[in-house]
Amino acid sequence: MHQTLSFKEIIARSPKVFIIGVAGDSGSGKTTFTNAIRQIFGPDMVVTITLDDYHKFDREERHRLNITPLHPDANNLTQLESDVTRLKEGKAIEKPVYNHASGTFDSPVPFPSKKIIILEGLHTLFTPTLRSLVDFSVFVDPDPEVKYEWKRQRDLEQRGYSSADVDDELIHRETDYEAYVKPQRCMADAVIQVKYSKYGKNLGTVKNIYSISLLQNPMDQTIRDIALSIDLMSLLSFHESNFCIEFSDAKIECAFLRALTFDGEMNYDTVRKLEISIEQQTGLHPISMFENRKTVNATDIIQLILSWRIINRRIFLQENYVRS
Repeated sequence: MHQTLSFKEIIARSPKVFIIGVAGDSGSGKTTFTNAIRQIFGPDMVVTITLDDYHKFDREERHRLNITPLHPDANNLTQLESDVTRLKEGKAIEKPVYNHASGTFDSPVPFPSKKIIILEGLHTLFTPTLRSLVDFSVFVDPDPEVKYEWKRQRDLEQRGYSSADVDDELIHRETDYEAYVKPQRCMADAVIQVKYSKYGKNLGTVKNIYSISLLQNPMDQTIRDIALSIDLMSLLSFHESNFCIEFSDAKIECAFLRALTFDGEMNYDTVRKLEISIEQQTGLHPISMFENRKTVNATDIIQLILSWRIINRRIFLQENYVRS
């Protein structure tokens, strides 16, 4: 009797390596928005490369040369292109390792190729070669005020910077961000914008509540639709938190896009229906990222919707691969 393979099993058996590129400034929350993919497919199938490992100079050398990590010349993009090409072919690499705690380089480590590879960094979409290797791309674009708050907190608490060092770097790097990192917004399949919540700026620090927008062009490769169901009776009777959903035009320097925005908190039951919809269409079971939580925030919801976009692209590529 023939047994139908699940989508996860199909990916595991496929020779194709699927690469997700996530670009954005340092400290912009790039890792957060691909967490759903990591959780859905698991560590056996998903591996992440942080492009900071491809810095050309250590922290002391950058200070001496007066160059920021955002400048392409401060990064070994040629080696990055070569390594990603090998990984896409299913081959292992010796990956460099940048140690953020010390600001120096550790010894390279063996790094295997897996079926889904996530590239996260400042220059993920910077070169034509890197863009050609990426199957789905995202640019994470928080408002400057939000980004500076996140970066300050991370660098002070996790990377041993002094407050004066953080202030100096924020000022020093802005020109390079505008010149080399921000233009990659125009090359991404989706742009995620993050702003302080309309319900209170302090909610970001206290409860991780922000206004999150997913910007994109209309999809031309939709395999299946999903539904975001809202139980109005439950919403009107029992919902205790403020939230809003908005769909609107959004303009960046290169295009008019459509923006789906969430702000505040929603009942978990609403998102659970979205999880079930993705489960039914992909055969991936179970998807329960926010189990045992009463509410979910805008970041959680965008993670899940973005994961559907990525899975949808992978299904499209698989069906094309089979037909060819």
